[in-house]
Amino acid sequence: MESLKAVIAEDEQLTRTIIRARLEKLGHNVVAEAVDGLQAIDAARVHKPDVIVMDIKMPQMDGIEAARTILGENPCAILFLSSFNEQELVEQAGETGALAYLMKPFRKEDLAPALEMAVRRFRDMRTKDKEIDELKETLETRKVIERAKGILMDRHHMSEEEAFKRIHFQARNQNKKMREIAQSIITAAELI
Repeated sequence: MESLKAVIAEDEQLTRTIIRARLEKLGHNVVAEAVDGLQAIDAARVHKPDVIVMDIKMPQMDGIEAARTILGENPCAILFLSSFNEQELVEQAGETGALAYLMKPFRKEDLAPALEMAVRRFRDMRTKDKEIDELKETLETRKVIERAKGILMDRHHMSEEEAFKRIHFQARNQNKKMREIAQSIITAAELI
């Protein structure tokens, strides 16, 4: 795994020190440490890490609430730590966007696989989100073009193929996307 920018959010100094040492031994760069959820949010805003290793139970703001804010502002992989083996906490962590979970105390051999899993799952989710956005954009473009073709067919008595060719030709001649030309046809039709 390539070197990652990491933030550690843990209220216990000894645990932070151990995690930092293990992350650095794995070749990762710890860019910030936080003792509560508010500091974790600030660290994520400033450093834009690849991963945050975060305790669930912390003072001022717990890790679950901090993760919600972080994932809304600066999404990154989150690996939750907890000394509590409560099913409800595990479920809340998963609903928040936790991609891996380690129980404290954990063995040093457990950190690398959990970290890799969290980062891989995060990247997979981002890829899928991007694909979904692209598909939505393609669908919206198709709807706009279909509507513009309908206007041309109705008002200028063109066949569907002729209307499509007209939009395509105009887009190529004006060095614009077909969606832009189609939208201008729709706008013009709405004005008339």
